[in-house]
Amino acid sequence: MLGMLDRQALVTADGMTAFQRWAHGEQVQAQQVRLIEHAADECKQDLTAAVREAFTTPLEPEDLFDLSQGLDEVLNRAKDTVREAEALGLEPDEAMGDMADLLLEGVDLLRVAFGALGDGDDVAGEAATAAIKTQRRLERVYRAAMPELLESDDLREVVGRQELYRRLSDMSDRLLAVAERVNYATVKEL
Repeated sequence: MLGMLDRQALVTADGMTAFQRWAHGEQVQAQQVRLIEHAADECKQDLTAAVREAFTTPLEPEDLFDLSQGLDEVLNRAKDTVREAEALGLEPDEAMGDMADLLLEGVDLLRVAFGALGDGDDVAGEAATAAIKTQRRLERVYRAAMPELLESDDLREVVGRQELYRRLSDMSDRLLAVAERVNYATVKEL
């Protein structure tokens, strides 16, 4: 089952790579985000089914479910952000690109953490803690971008970008929750 969770993390990282490229102006990546998000949903469903059928699991079943669910929420929100930007008619800006870089870095660190779950050492916890630090940096990017945004006289632009920035911040919150759950699961392993 840890392999299934690791597979979902890999698919999520692929989706977040497409999201990051989209956030840096590669508009064709929007469709990739959508396609990969559907593949990640299948990974989550497969893991959930395996947990239901298993007599024993390498981690507590609720930990496996929460990690999978949380990871799924990160990529769902990436897809929703792309859709929202399209609905608003806004292309990503530099701040969104910077935040997407940090989200991808956080997901990559979660992949390391997931790959180390069950090993009995603290690699998973260290990677999860590093992922948390990336998201603290994202908060600083968000806070720096908001005052700059408010300098615009275009109300449509301000309101639309504020919504997009908040969506990125929400993705970060979801990623933080997954990293904290990794830390919790590793504490229970000891």
